Amino acid sequence: MKKSLFIKGFSLIIFCLASNSAIADNDSTKPRLAAGYGILEFTAPKAGTYQLSVLGKAGNGDILSSENQPKKLLDLMGDKLVLLSFIYATCSDVNGCPLATSVLYKIKKRLLKEPEIAKQLRLLTLSFNPLHDTPEKMLAYSKGLQGKNLQWQFLTTKSETELQPILQHYKQNIQKVYDEQGNFTGTFSHILRVYLIDKNKDIRNIYSVDFLHADTLINDIKTLLLKTPPKAKVKKEITQNLYSAGDNKTNYQNSDYKTQSVSLEQRRGKEADLLKNSLQPPLGLPKITFPVDNPLTKEKIALGRKLFYDRRLSINNTFSCAMCHVPEQGFSNNEMATSVGVEGRTVKRNAPTLYNVAYMEKLFHDGRENTLEQQAWSPLLAHNEMANPSIGYVIDKINHSPDYKDLFQQAFKGNASMETIGMALASYQRTLNSANSPFDRWFYGKQKNVLSEEAKRGYRLFIGKAACGNCHRINEGYALFTDQQLHNTGLGYQQAMTKMPTTQKVQVAAGVFIDVPNSIIETVAEPKAADLGLYEVTQNPADRWKYKTPSLRNISLTAPYMHNGQFQSLEDVIAFYNKGGIANENLSSLIKPLNLSTKEQQDLIAFLKSLTGDNVNELLDDAFAAPIGENK
Repeated sequence: MKKSLFIKGFSLIIFCLASNSAIADNDSTKPRLAAGYGILEFTAPKAGTYQLSVLGKAGNGDILSSENQPKKLLDLMGDKLVLLSFIYATCSDVNGCPLATSVLYKIKKRLLKEPEIAKQLRLLTLSFNPLHDTPEKMLAYSKGLQGKNLQWQFLTTKSETELQPILQHYKQNIQKVYDEQGNFTGTFSHILRVYLIDKNKDIRNIYSVDFLHADTLINDIKTLLLKTPPKAKVKKEITQNLYSAGDNKTNYQNSDYKTQSVSLEQRRGKEADLLKNSLQPPLGLPKITFPVDNPLTKEKIALGRKLFYDRRLSINNTFSCAMCHVPEQGFSNNEMATSVGVEGRTVKRNAPTLYNVAYMEKLFHDGRENTLEQQAWSPLLAHNEMANPSIGYVIDKINHSPDYKDLFQQAFKGNASMETIGMALASYQRTLNSANSPFDRWFYGKQKNVLSEEAKRGYRLFIGKAACGNCHRINEGYALFTDQQLHNTGLGYQQAMTKMPTTQKVQVAAGVFIDVPNSIIETVAEPKAADLGLYEVTQNPADRWKYKTPSLRNISLTAPYMHNGQFQSLEDVIAFYNKGGIANENLSSLIKPLNLSTKEQQDLIAFLKSLTGDNVNELLDDAFAAPIGENK
C-alpha cells in the first residue's frame, strides 16, 4: 500500500509531462497546469546575455541521504551548481511538489545531450515531511528519476527539529493541514520554491510556480557557468550605495529624480566583534558603564541582535525595532519626520539615533526612562509602535519560537522573561558605539592634517560664538556632545500653539506636489497628538516643551532633526538656532540669537560633518549580516 503512493506520485509526474495542454482553458473543474509543464510562452533570453545577482547565502543543516547517511546540506554544495527543491512524497497538488520534480526531470533529460553541463550540476530534493519520508521512502521515490550522467540526490532529516533551521533559512513557510477533528491529514500548505545555488554557495535565483520552467533554468545554469562575475566585482558594483537607504529617496523632491536604490537582497554583510567594540571604545568615547546585573557577553549581544531585527516581536509579525531605527539611515529614519508603527499608525516623535546610546543617562525625547533594559518595553507595548497587548504575550511568543530556546539558555541559563528580553536588547544596543571621527583624531589624537581648515573654524565657533558647547559638551578626555539634560528651544511651543494652515502640501510623485485641504487629510489620518515634552512625565508646567539634548556624533547621518523631525538639513538647524529659537515663557536661557554670518554657518556645518565615526560601515556590515525574523 505504501509503495503505491510513490507509484501514484511518479505516474502523476509522467502524466503532467505528457499532457502539456490536455486541460482545456474552459474546464473550471480541473486545475490549470503551471507554465513549467508546457512550452515557454516567450523567448527566454540567451545564456550569458544577462547576470544573476547574489540573493544571499545558502543555508546549512543536518540531513540524511536516501542511503541513511548523515550529512551537512552545505557539504553537497560548492563543487557544482545546485538546484535545490523542497517536496513531500505524498503531495497530490499538480502545481506543487510534482511540478518541481517534473521540471527537474526535464532538465535531467535535456542535459543528457550536454554532458559537459550536466557534470557541473547537482539536483537536491529535500523532504519537509521527515516523519513519513524516511531515507527508505525517499530512495523508493527516486526510482525512475535518477540518471548516470547527472547527480540527483533525494534527502530527508531525522526529525522536524533538524528540519526547522533549514526551512527558516530558505524562507519555506510550511503549514500542516488538519481536518475538522484536529487530525493531521498528511498534507501541507506551502509555497513552491526552487533555488539555484552557485559554486560559492550563494543563491542566484529563486523560482516560484509561475517562473519554474526548464528553458529558463537551463539558461540560468549556462549563464552562471559561462559568465560568473567574481565576488569582488559584484561588491564593487553595489558599494557606492550599500550604506545609504535601501529605497533611496535623495532628491526625490526634484522632477529629475533618479533612484540609486540597492536591493536589500544584495546587502550581505560581515559579522563584527561587537563585544570588543564595547569593551574597547573608539577614540573620543569613555569607557562604558554596565549595570551590575547585566554585564556584556557575546551570547547576550547575539541574542539581542537577533531580537532587534525580528519582525515577530510585533503584534502581527510585521514590524521590528530596525524598521524605525534603520541601520543604513544612522539607526534612525531619514525618510520620515516622525515614525510610523504597526499598520501605519502615527508616532508623534522622530526616531532618535541609537549610535552611542549606551552613554545616554536619559532615554526617549522626554527622558522618561533611564536604562536601556527598561526602555525596550515601551515600543514593544505601545499601540502605535509594535502594539503587543501585554508583556506575557511577547514572552510567550518568543518562548514558543524554537529558534530562540537555545539562545536564551546560552545567554541567561533560562527561558525568555521580561527581564532577560530587556537585557538582551540592551546588550546589543550598547555595542553601537561610533567615534574615532576626523574630529577625534585631530582633537584627541593630535593629528594635524585630518581636519579641514573650514571644520577647524567651525570648532572654534562651536565652543565660542555659537555657544553650541553649552549643551553639546566636549570634555578633556572624551566628548559625548550632550549635557544629558532637557531644554525648551521653542519648537514644541511653536508646534502646539501655531494655528495650522487650511491646506498642506503633499508630494505624490518625484518633483510633484499638490495642496490638499486638511479636511480631506483628516478623513484618512489619525488626529495629531499633543506633545508637551517633559511635562508629560513630571506634570510640572515649567517643563512644558522640554526635550533631551541629543548627541551630535554621526549627526550628518541622522536627518531629519529635532524631536519632531521638523528640519531636513543641518543648514535648517543652524538657521533656527541662529535666530534664537522660538520665544515663549519657558524658553531656555541658553537659547539666544547668534548673529552668525553665512560663512560662519557653513564652517559650523563642516565641523558637524567631521563627527562621523570611522567604524560606521563596520557596524552596518554587521547589521546586514544579522538574522532577520520572518512572518511565521
